[in-house]
Amino acid sequence: MKDLSKREIGRKRNKLLRYKMVMEEFNQHDCRIIPITVIWREYIYPKFHISRETLYRILATPVDEELEKLNAQLASLINL
Repeated sequence: MKDLSKREIGRKRNKLLRYKMVMEEFNQHDCRIIPITVIWREYIYPKFHISRETLYRILATPVDEELEKLNAQLASLINL
């Protein structure tokens, strides 16, 4: 695994927390009935101003797992 500086860890952590907020907003709407593009157009874009492609990238990202990895890296960095 690549060693990251505190600044890079913070940047990635903030990005993942934003992703988590987008996913929480997305999960408030039933994508089984409403198409993803409609959810993006009506709810996601006005609030977060992201493209549809970015939304798909966020939905494919395992946010919780990535945050756990970053927290472990930060803990090991602090313990040095």
